[in-house]
Amino acid sequence: MNFYSTPKMPPTMTEAFEHPAGSVAAKSAGGATHWLGKLLHIHIAPSASYEMEELQEAQCIAGRGIMGDRYYNGTGTYSPKPDVREVTLFEQEVLDALSRNDPPMQNGSIVLEPKDHRRNLTVVGVPLNHLVGRRFRVGEVVLRGGRLNFPCKYLEELLGAPVFLPLYNRSGLNCSIEIGGILRPGDQIELLDS
Repeated sequence: MNFYSTPKMPPTMTEAFEHPAGSVAAKSAGGATHWLGKLLHIHIAPSASYEMEELQEAQCIAGRGIMGDRYYNGTGTYSPKPDVREVTLFEQEVLDALSRNDPPMQNGSIVLEPKDHRRNLTVVGVPLNHLVGRRFRVGEVVLRGGRLNFPCKYLEELLGAPVFLPLYNRSGLNCSIEIGGILRPGDQIELLDS
């Protein structure tokens, strides 16, 4: 950016509980409630298609996202489309299943590193599909689950691997940030709404 350029406006984000999926789920009881998870990895990319960079500490800003990330900056592939994507999470258990070829939807196992799924946070012991419409804490940060993420052909193209079908219904969770703060690998994750 040169001295005379106009700063880019932040992307329009939808509040997690205002998203159709989150608003319905927030009014319904149910889902897994007795679990305790952990944050394993934090990744950001400054712009669409850039390689994900691993962080040992990240500043989360309520209503915006992770400082330095493409969706915080408004430079992500889907930034022009308003949605809940201040922070995205992905389960380590899904990476483990893909490496076992479970389910067997491709010709063999697919080994992906945590940076490859292109979500911000890789977690373990956290049932993401149960967190739509729920509030939960990651270290000192409070997130609201907005909607489940979907795999896309764009990710297949970037990775050069047939991940679309194996990631269907287990491609992560899009969240908004209710209370910002610092995230670090090793942070405990716990449900706030049961």
